[in-house]
Amino acid sequence: MVANSGADGEPLQEEDYFLSNPYHLLRIFSSQVFQDSSEEKNRRKNSLTHDMEKHCNIEIAAKVVRVSSNQNEGEHEKYRLEGLMESPSVDDDGECFSSILLNSTSLNVEAYYNKAVNYTLMVTFISFLQVLLLIRQMEHSNTQSGAAKVSIIMIGQQAIMDAYLCLLHLTAGILVESLFNAFATAAFFKFVVFSIFEMRYLLAIWKASRPLNSGEGWEIMRRELSVLYSRFYGILLGGILLMYELHNFLRPLLFLMYSFWIPQIVTNVIRDTRKPLHPQYILGMTATRVAIPLYIFGCPSNFMRIEPDKKWCIAVTTFMSIQAAVLLLQHYLGSRCFIPRQILPEKYCYHRKVEDSTNQPIDCVICMTTIDLSQRTSEYMVAPCEHIFHSGCLQRWMDIKMECPTCRRSLPPA
Repeated sequence: MVANSGADGEPLQEEDYFLSNPYHLLRIFSSQVFQDSSEEKNRRKNSLTHDMEKHCNIEIAAKVVRVSSNQNEGEHEKYRLEGLMESPSVDDDGECFSSILLNSTSLNVEAYYNKAVNYTLMVTFISFLQVLLLIRQMEHSNTQSGAAKVSIIMIGQQAIMDAYLCLLHLTAGILVESLFNAFATAAFFKFVVFSIFEMRYLLAIWKASRPLNSGEGWEIMRRELSVLYSRFYGILLGGILLMYELHNFLRPLLFLMYSFWIPQIVTNVIRDTRKPLHPQYILGMTATRVAIPLYIFGCPSNFMRIEPDKKWCIAVTTFMSIQAAVLLLQHYLGSRCFIPRQILPEKYCYHRKVEDSTNQPIDCVICMTTIDLSQRTSEYMVAPCEHIFHSGCLQRWMDIKMECPTCRRSLPPA
C-alpha cells in the first residue's frame, strides 16, 4: 500500500511517497494515546506517521476504481482505492492527522492458493521421481565395489538440499494455515527422500569405503557411525545459520549448492573409476534438481511473486548442464578422457604379453576354464600379482570386489 499526505487531499510528489509496512500502519491507525511534550508535538506535527494524542474516530469515504487494462502487469487485476480519511477536531489543525490518499493493489486469494497448491503438487511429483532415480542408482551400485565408486560428498550435499526443502515447506505450511495440508505433503515426501533413501545410500557408501575395518567390533563401528551422523547434521545446522547471516547473498549460495556433481567428477578423475553413476540417474537428478529454482526465479506468475531473473536461471541451467555433460563423457569415454595424457599418472596395463615357458595349461579361477595364451592380449588380463584371468571374467569380478580372486591382493583400476 502507498500512502501520501497533502493539503486538501492533494497527493505529494513521487519522491515523498513511502512504502508502508504493517508496523507503520499500526502506528497510524492505533487508538493508543501517547502523551508527548509540546516540542515533540510540534516536531511531529507535519510528519506523516506521528503518534495520535487522543482516541480518534476515523471516517473513510472512498471508492474502488479498476485500473485500465493497459496498466496491468501480468495476470494480476489491479484496483485503485481512492478516498479521504477524516476525524473529529482535536487540535489547531482540526484533525488527528492530515488527509491521506490511499492506493492499494488487489490480490486474488483463490488464484493465489491454486498456484500454491499446484506448486506443492509439482514438488511432490519431483520427489517421487527422485525416489525412483535413487532406487535405480542403488541397484546400479549394489555391490561393495560399486558403492565405493560413488562420492559420499555428492550424496551428502543432495541430502542436505532435500533437508532444507523439507524444513522450508513445513514452515510455509505452518505459517499459512489454509495451505498446511498441501505444504505438509510436499515436506513429507522431501523427508522421505533425504531421511530414508539418501541417508541409507550414504551409509552404504560409507561402509563400502572401509572394507578392511568391517570385521571390527560393534563399538568402534558405532563410534565412527555417530561421527558420520554428527558431521552431517552439524553441516546441516551450520548451513542454516550461514544462509541466515548471508541472506543478501542467497542466489550465489544457491549457485554454490547446485555444484553437487563436482565431487563425483573429481572422485572419478582421482580414482579412475568406471561408470559409478547410471546415466538415467545423472540426467534425471539434473532435471529434477533444477526445476524448483527455475520455477521460483524464472516463472513470472509464481505464487511467491518473486521477480524473474532470467540471467540467473540461464546461468544455473548452464552450470548444471555442463556438470552432467562431463559425467556422461566420463561414463562413456573414460573418467580421464578430458585430461591430457602427459599429466596423467602411469596406469597399470592388464593386457600385457605373458611368456608361457612351462607349456602347461592355465585355468581361470573364476570360470574354471583354460586360458589360451596364444591369443591376442585383449582376451586375457594379468594382475599385478601375476595371476591370469579371462578379460570378461576379471572385469565382472572387479565390479564386485577390487581384489585378486586368488590371493586377495588389492587390484588397481582397469
